[in-house]
Amino acid sequence: MTEDAVLALLDVAARIERRLDHHLSATRGVSFSEYRLLKALSEAGTHGAMRVAAAEAVGLTPSAVTRALRPLEKIGLVTTERHERDARRSMAALTPAGAELLGDAERIVADVLDTLPVSGLPIETLAGLQRELGAPRAARRHP
Repeated sequence: MTEDAVLALLDVAARIERRLDHHLSATRGVSFSEYRLLKALSEAGTHGAMRVAAAEAVGLTPSAVTRALRPLEKIGLVTTERHERDARRSMAALTPAGAELLGDAERIVADVLDTLPVSGLPIETLAGLQRELGAPRAARRHP
């Protein structure tokens, strides 16, 4: 992949994220990053997820997830349970209010995505790239 292709891909991703961020913030009061975090917690199940796992799922550091969870907890969208000895093992879970907001936000995201001109974009190619970039370095060199 050329540098121009990578820059174009990053530009497209940033534009999509800004559009999603604008619509989610205006209608549900959450950012796209917060939406991704709520979605990751939802996918983790009723017991929630360790902050490290949530961070990995959304591409943030564990400390960034901790900072992002505070306002979500304050407004009642998530609950957190701190581990007594290891902050990395602290758990976060969606509340019923968080699940309701996530359902609304998912519809907003779907509506915004329907307006994007990406009908011919091969998802298999992007998913393969995503898997490849998420694989450990040694696994990428030695299939």
